[in-house]
Amino acid sequence: MDHSEAETPNIAYKTFTFEDNNENTQESLSVSIPEVLDPHYGMYVWPCAVVLAQYLWSQRQELRDKTVLELGAGVSLPGVVAARCGAKVILSDNAEKPLCLENCRRSCAANGLHDISVLPLTWGEVSPELTQLPQLDIILGSDVFYEPRDFEDVLLTIAYLLRKNPRAQFWTTYQERSADWSIEVLLNRWKMSCVDVDLETFDADKSELAGSSLPGNHSIDMMIITLETGDLGL
Repeated sequence: MDHSEAETPNIAYKTFTFEDNNENTQESLSVSIPEVLDPHYGMYVWPCAVVLAQYLWSQRQELRDKTVLELGAGVSLPGVVAARCGAKVILSDNAEKPLCLENCRRSCAANGLHDISVLPLTWGEVSPELTQLPQLDIILGSDVFYEPRDFEDVLLTIAYLLRKNPRAQFWTTYQERSADWSIEVLLNRWKMSCVDVDLETFDADKSELAGSSLPGNHSIDMMIITLETGDLGL
């Protein structure tokens, strides 16, 4: 056994509070997210996760009773927020990273969420866990477009899920790291389209969100990916 896996990780819990203070309502939601403070784990809340979670909070009425899958969940902030907003959530991460899957479960326990499934799903692999998923309404991905070499595997998985669930949408946030960053060719190949979502429309155009210092000065974008209209059989 790898001794690093046998050791108890150093965990710190970070609280994120989402608020809506308009004239008619004053609503808020606080969630607790465990971060593993070890360079070998890399399980932290990244800026993209807070922006995506803010979008989920803004769509909380739409989320109720929807079935939601988060890919590459890691610390699972978006998935946890979706579940607290009334969605039926499934968390997933790389089948070869059991520590990430364990942290998904830790995030659920920290927020009293005991009916969330945590599944091993590796991008680009059509595994039994992938094929046996229930009908989905929304797929989440926070910073899944991190390494260009993974882009095709990510979109292969998304294309498979959208073809099984043609009315579903993939909600994703990503950090601009290179001027060469592009998935347009891959979207065309898999007959998918995307719409950019302006951060101003859900109050995420700030350097601090949910009571945290994230996303800071990072440049974050959001988009919604769906099947092309002609592929829906309309």
